[in-house]
Amino acid sequence: MSMSEVKIFTGNANLKLAEDISDAIGIPLGKANVSTFCDGEISVNIEESVRGKDVFVIQPTNPPVNDNLMELLILIDAFKRASAGRVTAVIPYYGYARQDRKAKARDPITAKLVADILTSAGADRILAMDLHAAQIQGYFDIPVDHLLGVPILARYFIKKAIRDVVVVSPDLGSVTRARNFANILDTSIAIIDKRRPHTNEAEVMNIIGSIEGRNVILVDDIIDTAGTMVQGAQALKELGAKDVYACCTHAVLSGPAIKRIQCSAIKEVVITDTIPLSRGKAIDKIKVMSVAPIFAEAIRRIYKNISVSKLFD
Repeated sequence: MSMSEVKIFTGNANLKLAEDISDAIGIPLGKANVSTFCDGEISVNIEESVRGKDVFVIQPTNPPVNDNLMELLILIDAFKRASAGRVTAVIPYYGYARQDRKAKARDPITAKLVADILTSAGADRILAMDLHAAQIQGYFDIPVDHLLGVPILARYFIKKAIRDVVVVSPDLGSVTRARNFANILDTSIAIIDKRRPHTNEAEVMNIIGSIEGRNVILVDDIIDTAGTMVQGAQALKELGAKDVYACCTHAVLSGPAIKRIQCSAIKEVVITDTIPLSRGKAIDKIKVMSVAPIFAEAIRRIYKNISVSKLFD
């Protein structure tokens, strides 16, 4: 079956990833001009027909999250009004995902709000990777295909053939992810038990599991300010770990993250390109893996009505 009815477009959030996905599929990016007026309003101009087409809009909502989210919403609206047959929002990184519940009284559930807005804008389907919480899939009343970054990251470490490895979850919320990672590497896991006194601050409390004399891989879905990873790595080293590696799917790397990583006990940080790594953040310790092939295959499968979950069997 050909993919002549597929059109792939992108906003400005991660043009390089969109180009890589487009190249992997063998379909050029659609012609669209996404710019801003002098007052900051976003302007979208679709420069080719999409009538009846299966349109995929590639746009992670990484920082500046609100600008990128608005670009995505306006693009979706433009395609629906241009009579696209189906519009799939391809969101490699889903911003606001960490606001997925009421952690305290009067908190918003912004992840649900964003899901409602995307649906109202006209998205027919969502394709995302490593949502911070799996229940976010249930916030949508449209189909959601959820890709996993763990197999991509794990393959990198399999090729490195590091001996005597233990996979460590940086907190209790990432235990399932760490266990899946460890299953691929056929090794054991340990857990860092910590509390977070304030937003973007973490204090290590205890290490559950055996890490003394072993090489460690810290696994998380997001590295933001890198406080959790850096403090975790230091605690692991103090308790007798050998080399400490870290990996994540979404490298937000805001604020002091790069400086912290550079000066930390972490030997190497492996990330994916769901969020573009700016030149100023590209340090020797950071290794980037591409998610373009898996997104390209997922888009093929969605168009051809083939199971996406089979990618991870």
